[in-house]
Amino acid sequence: MHHNFSKVTEILLLGFQNLQGFNPYFFFIVLVIYFVTICGNLLIILVVSCSRSLHSPMYFFLTQLSFSDILLSTTIVPNMLHIVLYEGSSVSFIGCLCQFYCFSASEILECLLLMVMSYDRYQAICHPLHYISVMDLTFCARAVLSCWFMICVALLMIFFTMSRFDFCGPNIIDHFFCDLEPLLELSCSDTFMMKLEAFFIVIVYAICPLIVIILSYVYIIVAILKIPSVTGRQKTFST
Repeated sequence: MHHNFSKVTEILLLGFQNLQGFNPYFFFIVLVIYFVTICGNLLIILVVSCSRSLHSPMYFFLTQLSFSDILLSTTIVPNMLHIVLYEGSSVSFIGCLCQFYCFSASEILECLLLMVMSYDRYQAICHPLHYISVMDLTFCARAVLSCWFMICVALLMIFFTMSRFDFCGPNIIDHFFCDLEPLLELSCSDTFMMKLEAFFIVIVYAICPLIVIILSYVYIIVAILKIPSVTGRQKTFST
């Protein structure tokens, strides 16, 4: 049985090699975007938390989506800024894996939350009389906990598969963060099972939510088109 972390202990992230003197400007632009992203999402969370009129399922899921966006940005951007400033950066192999796991968790969370939010709008528009009883606080809490449970299952699958790999180098990744494909290129083990697993995860956690989202909005559009008055259609569609 192979054991992980056998040879590669440190990874060099090359980042952006063709900026040619534009590093300070690019650093400033990325820093501003990161600052606006964090402040904007924190503002959403703060406003929803403080305003009683926004204590509804849609805005509850929106705060979770904002948290996911903060997690994703904070996982990638700070180290990316370090790479831009110093034209490359070294990170421990464990740290690289942790970054990949956090990135994967935030991406999966966003997909699942968008699916739940589309279901929320489906219930609000297609079944308005049952909306309050279906989309209650218990359902919202269970939905978010279920999302995190599914994330843990996916990450455990990846972790146990990658723990069987030997990583023998080279220890250079031509990227600005630790993504799956560059990591697998460092392995001298057979990565077929990991690629198959990744394909399965994409189907379950990305394609399936996309199908649910599309179906939800198809039903929503059909329900709106059945409303006889133009004013009623516009009012319903605005939600």
